[in-house]
Amino acid sequence: MERDFSTGAISDLGATHEPQSAVSWAAVFAGAVAALGVSFILMTLAAGFGLHLASPWPGEGPSMDGFTPTLGAILVAIQVIASALGGYLAGRLRTKWVNVHTHEVHFRDTAHGLLTWALATLAGVILAATVMAPAVDRVAEPAMAAAATVAQNDPTLADAAAQAAGVNPAAPPKVDAARLAADEKRAADLAAQFSLFMGVGLLLGAFTASVAAAIGGLRRDEMHAVFWRDRTAGGVAAPGV
Repeated sequence: MERDFSTGAISDLGATHEPQSAVSWAAVFAGAVAALGVSFILMTLAAGFGLHLASPWPGEGPSMDGFTPTLGAILVAIQVIASALGGYLAGRLRTKWVNVHTHEVHFRDTAHGLLTWALATLAGVILAATVMAPAVDRVAEPAMAAAATVAQNDPTLADAAAQAAGVNPAAPPKVDAARLAADEKRAADLAAQFSLFMGVGLLLGAFTASVAAAIGGLRRDEMHAVFWRDRTAGGVAAPGV
């Protein structure tokens, strides 16, 4: 168990409250930033390899027309990898507690991983909704406005495009009810699949971050024990010795 029996700590053994917070927010923020950065790097690499990932954020431009189970599995893998790194860093970097039982230390490390995952997820949603989505709209608006202006100024272009497609511009558009129903069903199925993969990815990310934080905490305590063992072997007394 994590105990510090130095002179300054012995007087606090009878205290009913800990002198420091049970949450090391600096470690949580560090892990969340790392997880968020790694997730964007991996998504960029995946897109660079030709995997056009549909955006999981509301208001984004890309659609889910090309969503497949393979892309869903890639999204899950990205969330797991990023969450594992962020959780491990949070557990490894957090401040060492004193006068705390080993079981409590393990629980707190796990909670740090969960908080890191939650903060990274929330920050990613806010970042995408407030920064990326407006940027996509600003890029698309000039092109759409230019196309509308050209069509208004030269109606023959629209007629020529319709004739090239084999459609009479003067005839009313035909609505294929069966095809429309099939498209709606396909869109609903893709949305359901996307939600399922995202839900699984979020759950696995939360679990992975918690476990990775606990592993990072164990490694931190091992290194702390090795440090004092080496110093004791070199003639320097450990705290409380």
